[in-house]
Amino acid sequence: MTPGPRPGRLVGLDVARCIALLGMVSTHVLVDFTPEGDLSFNQWLAGGRASALFAVLAGVSVALMTGGREPVAGEDRRRASAGLAIRALMIAVLGLALGGLDSGLAIILTYYGVLFVLGLPFVGLRARTLALLATGWVVLAPVVSHLVRPELPERGFESPTLSHLGDPGQLASELLFTGYYPAVPWLAYLLAGMALGRCDLRNRRLLVTLAVGGLALAIVATQVSRALVDPAVSDLHARGMFGNPPADGDWSWLLLVAPHSATPFDLAQTIGSALLVIATCLLLERALPAGGRTFLALLFGAGAMTLSLYSLHVVLRTPAVWPPDGPEAYHWHVLVLLVVGTAFAARGRRGPLEYVVGLAGRALRRPSPEATGSPAPPGAGA
Repeated sequence: MTPGPRPGRLVGLDVARCIALLGMVSTHVLVDFTPEGDLSFNQWLAGGRASALFAVLAGVSVALMTGGREPVAGEDRRRASAGLAIRALMIAVLGLALGGLDSGLAIILTYYGVLFVLGLPFVGLRARTLALLATGWVVLAPVVSHLVRPELPERGFESPTLSHLGDPGQLASELLFTGYYPAVPWLAYLLAGMALGRCDLRNRRLLVTLAVGGLALAIVATQVSRALVDPAVSDLHARGMFGNPPADGDWSWLLLVAPHSATPFDLAQTIGSALLVIATCLLLERALPAGGRTFLALLFGAGAMTLSLYSLHVVLRTPAVWPPDGPEAYHWHVLVLLVVGTAFAARGRRGPLEYVVGLAGRALRRPSPEATGSPAPPGAGA
């Protein structure tokens, strides 16, 4: 391995992942409100948007792992899908393990694993079809959730843990509909990211269009919602809604824009902001010479190992490992994550958890001796 970005790697995506990671850390560590009672700047900027950016980028990764602009088919698709399924299982189990720590956080990784599984039927689709599906999902999934959730068990826990495997019905209900990051409405993020990953992410004109379109979508969704909803209600829920509107609420809740509300307007607004960030980061990469790309890859190396560093952040949030939060805690969290990311990038190394979860996918992508016409290595049939 050599320092700097691997040939062909889109460093701008790593920059966007790093921004998503640091944004999520800010919502975990910094205060939500100022001493005067106003929403803090970090919560206004990153609340709901950072985790949505994380999920859209997951969709981009799924698309890139399944052919990029040209989706895989046949045996290659089966191998890629099997690798993604194993990766999803490993990420979900890791999320359950982290959920058992005394971090005080709603762990996203278990929901993340479920999202990968839900995305498997769509890996053979092209950008246009995925974009249309994402649009439809933004509108219809919150409606389905609103109809289904009153019939489901009440939400029982904030972060699923390994112990909850003993109640699979409750666990499935939380992961799919009633939890903090409900996978069924959140599939809109994955589909939007997959559509993006099927595009030419090196096309400057397309990236400018995506940045402008994403900004417009975010602004329009927000302003239309505010025109339809009582401002007092919007202000009351500016901090967020912990996953969904009330299960027993009326249909007007679906008009609200609020972090982690999974309403059509919230999904549209956060998808728009994610497109703006991703396109801007890719445009920044294209504007730099090779040396600038290397600098970006080192400075934002944390974005190439977000699974490992998100897990590290969760561990650091436990009282036994990290002292209680203070005004300077966020800076220390950021410093640790960036230094570790830069150290790995400088050595050209994958994150440890990225390496582990990628093993199955790499093994399944490896051609068999029969497919290549090469003889099997000694002992292969033992």
